[in-house]
Amino acid sequence: MVYKTFFYLSPLLVFSVLIGCGSAAARSYDIGEVQVRGNLRVESGAILSVVAVKPGTGVSAEAIDKDIRAIFKLGRFQEVAADLTETGGTLILTYQVKERPLVRQVLILGNKELKSEELEPVLTLRTPDLFDPQKVESSVAALQKKYRTAGFYAAEVTPDVEVNENLEANITFRVTEGEKNRIDEIVFRGNTVFSDRKLKKSMETKEKWFLSWLLDSGTYNEEIARIDRERIADLYYNEGYIDVHVSDPGLSLTPNRKHLVVTYDIEEGRQYRIGRVDIEGDLIAEKETLLALIKLGEGEVFSRKKLRESVLAINDFYADRGYAYVNVVPRTPTDKKELRIDLLLRIEKGELVHFDRIRIRGNTKTRDKVIRREMMVQEQGLFTSTGLKKSQQKVKNLGFFEEVSVATSKGENSSLMNIDVDVKERPSGTLTAGVGYSSVDNFVFQGSASQDNFLGLGLKGNIGASLGGSSTTFRVGLLDPYFLDRNLALGFDIYKTEREWSSFSRDATGGNAKLGFPLPFNNRAFFIYRFEKKEIYDVDEDASFYVRSQEGKSTLSSIQGVLSRDTRDYKLDPRKGYYTSLSAEYAGIGGTEHFAKYVASHRHFFPLFWGMVFSVNGEIGYIQKTTDEDIPIDEKFFLGGLYSIRGFETREVGPRDPATGDYLGAEKEAFFNFELIFPLVKDIDMKGVVFFDTGNAWSKDQKYFEDMRYSAGFGIRWNSPMGPLRIEWGYNLDPEEWEDKSQIDFSLGRMF
Repeated sequence: MVYKTFFYLSPLLVFSVLIGCGSAAARSYDIGEVQVRGNLRVESGAILSVVAVKPGTGVSAEAIDKDIRAIFKLGRFQEVAADLTETGGTLILTYQVKERPLVRQVLILGNKELKSEELEPVLTLRTPDLFDPQKVESSVAALQKKYRTAGFYAAEVTPDVEVNENLEANITFRVTEGEKNRIDEIVFRGNTVFSDRKLKKSMETKEKWFLSWLLDSGTYNEEIARIDRERIADLYYNEGYIDVHVSDPGLSLTPNRKHLVVTYDIEEGRQYRIGRVDIEGDLIAEKETLLALIKLGEGEVFSRKKLRESVLAINDFYADRGYAYVNVVPRTPTDKKELRIDLLLRIEKGELVHFDRIRIRGNTKTRDKVIRREMMVQEQGLFTSTGLKKSQQKVKNLGFFEEVSVATSKGENSSLMNIDVDVKERPSGTLTAGVGYSSVDNFVFQGSASQDNFLGLGLKGNIGASLGGSSTTFRVGLLDPYFLDRNLALGFDIYKTEREWSSFSRDATGGNAKLGFPLPFNNRAFFIYRFEKKEIYDVDEDASFYVRSQEGKSTLSSIQGVLSRDTRDYKLDPRKGYYTSLSAEYAGIGGTEHFAKYVASHRHFFPLFWGMVFSVNGEIGYIQKTTDEDIPIDEKFFLGGLYSIRGFETREVGPRDPATGDYLGAEKEAFFNFELIFPLVKDIDMKGVVFFDTGNAWSKDQKYFEDMRYSAGFGIRWNSPMGPLRIEWGYNLDPEEWEDKSQIDFSLGRMF
């Protein structure tokens, strides 16, 4: 049976009806006996214990009414009434009760998209518990809300209550889920200043598109939709429409009940401009200097965003000079007739503050000094908000911590402030043994141990080997980024590599020593000395004359200088900032090989909406002879493949011998990568990428940027448990007759 709601009459009225007297409230009765009827589970004594009426004379109707109410308050009954009967000259008062059923079972049926484990916690009914119609109704509402949150707005929940003769209730919530409702259309009514497209662009809520099923986009979230209301209003505030009113989002189903329509009603109002602009209060610099920080001028359209930026700019100006408690209060008197807003900023600088102690917590492995040396503020130094922000970024960029928080707390007195650095360690070492694969080396059997925070001192060390179908590598390296606790990096690598190419093989044994130090304006310099003994062998008999001339043993001794600048917000997964590098290498400090090589590269990251990032990468290089000897073939530029121009075979972009088909390497190179990186599966941090690559490599008598090659494609990137995974498919947009139209590059596992 379908449950019903019980409507209760006033107990006094029920009593009055039962005794058949319209003036019952004014009468009194001589009661001979008080009893209870209708109770099954509740003991009569428990009921009578709350009853005040006792056998005797002069019992009023009000007293009986109070007893009915007291019995109701026990919470065990759905109906309570009083009945007066006369038996053998004795007036008997009977409290007639009807108990609430006992809930024995609660079931949810019909749910497929949401599991019962997700739905059961929102129910307000429990077993065993007394049946309550209001709890049934609230459970229905909670289930429907759960489905709405998951995007099923057409879902219906019907309760079914079955009560047996023992007053035991089985309650079943029958769910009709329907389809997941995605947003078919976002409708704006009343907008003339901004187009629908502009308004939609400002919102996080989006309409469905053909990949919504894969990216789980186009769904409606009530809280986000309300925030979008504020985003829409903010667009108007930033264009001077301060009287704008945006309604709460209206939600409706399309006629087929498959999709949603979200509607916003907008009253735009009129546009205001800036009148007088002034600043007053505690000025620590010339008034003109502070006014220059205000981004709004007389006659300009008012913008809440620019006002906010102006307040923050002045706040930072003071905070970077020790005034941690500065208060900048904007006053904006409005002339609605003239549509003008005057702007007055009043400054209260507060007390001059110095840093007291830097307190570091949470580092179980990393030494305090490793964190302290990244701090851009000093104990007893003047407070600076910019220094705190840069400190947090630098500590985070160490890569040793999952979480980094740099906050402040009061010191011994109001003029002192402590710095609290809280970190949560993350594993900084890897120990791997297994199999990797790349499209260049095929299967690679490898074992390695690397530690980015060796001994908790920030030392970067690695030792490992990889054995592949076309390459073998052994390597040992160590780098101390703060040698002797100074801002000097010192390190070395020792390695041995063997690699087979299409027309020759190369064997090299060598090492390098590195020295790095900081330069002004966040630049850094590195000097690297490299020494190698190598051999070109197994040269094909049909190889070109130049390739055959390279056969034999040689020695390389070179010095390289690298100048770099890094402004990325997070090196492991950057969203904004850039990395620029300029390098020059000279070979001929002893040894048999002579050349000079120059390379410039730049990669820039731009944050977009929906967690997407646009990345631009470019590199240009040049290598030249410094004696009459040929440039070694293994030092020339070979483009193509996963790390330069995708869609082409590795090392198969550049000068080519038409007679033999050998790629000869180039003296000049330039390539550019344009990438749109977007979240694919957020829970495991898997990302997708769409790219466009262009570039080429040229011989010394060719010009840069002639006959540029082009490719485009897409791929997947994931830091999987087995190591970094990259699968990228590139399409050659203008293939030569000897080239494939597309190329899949695949890499899994750590490669050396």
